[in-house]
Amino acid sequence: MTGLVVCVLVLAAASAFGVLQRRRSGRVGVRVRDGEKRLDAAELGEALGERATLLQFSSAFCAPCRATRRVLAEVTAMVPGVAHVEIDAEQHLDLVRRLDILKTPTVLVLDADGRIVRRAAGQPRKADVIAALGEAV
Repeated sequence: MTGLVVCVLVLAAASAFGVLQRRRSGRVGVRVRDGEKRLDAAELGEALGERATLLQFSSAFCAPCRATRRVLAEVTAMVPGVAHVEIDAEQHLDLVRRLDILKTPTVLVLDADGRIVRRAAGQPRKADVIAALGEAV
């Protein structure tokens, strides 16, 4: 009987954790540690956008990365002065470590000066990205 209770408790805790992770994935938020970090065109391999840059970290076998690429392409087509830069996380491990990228896709919203304004780990929604751009400009 005790084993059954322990099993049910473990399953309930794992389910609650899974639901919490799913709700948090893709949310665009602020991290205090990102406040001082700044990136330039040399580190990205491409020019920064006039108003903002959407920096996407991806990996080769990441299905959500492809969907995120489409969402960010739509946003850059809608909002003038915004650039989309995609970086292969496996090819830029030093940058991944420096920016604390823990999963792909991760999207960083940079202002015109290359300062990190917002970040989303997981596939973000278009409306959240557009709202984050409003704070980057």
